[in-house]
Amino acid sequence: DYSVNLLGIVPVLTPWQRPFRDMNQFVKRGEDLILGGLALLLVAPILALAALLVRLTSPGPILFVQPRIGFNNEVIHVLKFRTMYADQSDLRAEQTTTKDDPRITPVGRVLRKLSIDELPQLLNVLRGDMSLVGPRPHATHMKVGDRFYQDAVRGYAARHRVKPGITGLAQVKGLRGEIRTIERAKRRVELDKEYIDRWSIWLDLWILFATARAVFFDADAY
Repeated sequence: DYSVNLLGIVPVLTPWQRPFRDMNQFVKRGEDLILGGLALLLVAPILALAALLVRLTSPGPILFVQPRIGFNNEVIHVLKFRTMYADQSDLRAEQTTTKDDPRITPVGRVLRKLSIDELPQLLNVLRGDMSLVGPRPHATHMKVGDRFYQDAVRGYAARHRVKPGITGLAQVKGLRGEIRTIERAKRRVELDKEYIDRWSIWLDLWILFATARAVFFDADAY
């Protein structure tokens, strides 16, 4: 991996190092397996109830499996509870989800508000293509305004040096939910890079605690 910078008028390649190397990669993976496994056991009743409600209130599959960009720009398949009507689901996220989006079911609106729709991603964590904490994975055709993220934000790909997370620093710093402007998109990517540069197990634990608070008090979730 590398970034391109200019030295005068000469382009210079700057290598990106994977931040979780040596023992850090085992600490990070151990954190995901232990805390992710415990979390899955803890929320199992909520998962069962949510699955039942999705099944009974609208036709279609219980889970929405969406291709998103993961570590090293590879495509992963992220699991979510289906929150939209099945015939209106946007697999590639070409249309931005809005606050009063008519595609979202009544049950889906509640699941999204409380982030319950994201809980199946604990299975992504256990199988190893996501982490509990990291930059949120974006859909393959996600846009900000009328531009793709990678075109709108310089250095965007740097956020893919680590596995994506169920939650991240940007989400607990007020950038959860719809990103309406390029300025907010840039700020989210800045926070993703800050997380990668500052990573520690204590930062992860702080983000997890802050996420629980944000679920109940953040008006940007829908």
